[in-house]
Amino acid sequence: MKKYILDLTVKQIERISPKHVLLRLTDSKPLPEMLPGQFVEVRVDGSASTFLRRPISINFVDKEANELWLMVAMIGDGTRQLGCLSVGDKLNCVLPLGNGFTMPNPLLAPSPSPILIGGGVGVAPLLYMGAVLKKQGIEPTFLLGARTKADLLELDLFRQYGRVCITTEDGSEGERGFVTNHSILQTEHFDCIATCGPKPMMVAVARYAQQANIECEASLENMMACGLGACLCCVEKTTEGNLCVCKEGPVFNVKQLLWQI
Repeated sequence: MKKYILDLTVKQIERISPKHVLLRLTDSKPLPEMLPGQFVEVRVDGSASTFLRRPISINFVDKEANELWLMVAMIGDGTRQLGCLSVGDKLNCVLPLGNGFTMPNPLLAPSPSPILIGGGVGVAPLLYMGAVLKKQGIEPTFLLGARTKADLLELDLFRQYGRVCITTEDGSEGERGFVTNHSILQTEHFDCIATCGPKPMMVAVARYAQQANIECEASLENMMACGLGACLCCVEKTTEGNLCVCKEGPVFNVKQLLWQI
């Protein structure tokens, strides 16, 4: 896909948790086509310690409103600067980058049953994927995990596009435990999995997928700098050798990954 460098305008900024903000960006021209699972490299202005762009998953694309949504976890100086943006500010973005999730083909599988499993800020790309699936007539199941109820993000939005199942480590919402402990994985069958979140969670999901003989794709969150496969800082060992996550991923079939599962 063609890549663009755009100065997008902050149309709205919303604090969705004490640690996360949602940026709604727009442009005077129609935004380029973007796929679920792709990401954006944003330039951080105003930070003396941030020299490289920051990769952020595409959270949602609202074509009618011509909006791109980015969920930002404010964990460092660069991302905290992004959280300080105001309506009307410009944000320089390189997009769309990487490869997205494989979407089920209703013609090949008349009644596909995908489950989208996310943890923490890793839930971000699953919202757009769910919206695209729903538009195709496929209602996904979301399995979302967090440490506590307060850490769950965008639940009302996820519920617009599919069934939502929840786990929290402290049991404050949904079932207690990790996503792979949720009872739905034992009582229902799914024919494909898309997952994004902390690596230990994704490794556990990949192990479950292997045992259940279910196709599974994971969106990796390796440290990235250039987003184009030039700096080699995001390399992942795979069955095909060392691959740049930003260029060959960030989405991989877990069978490609050497996670010793």
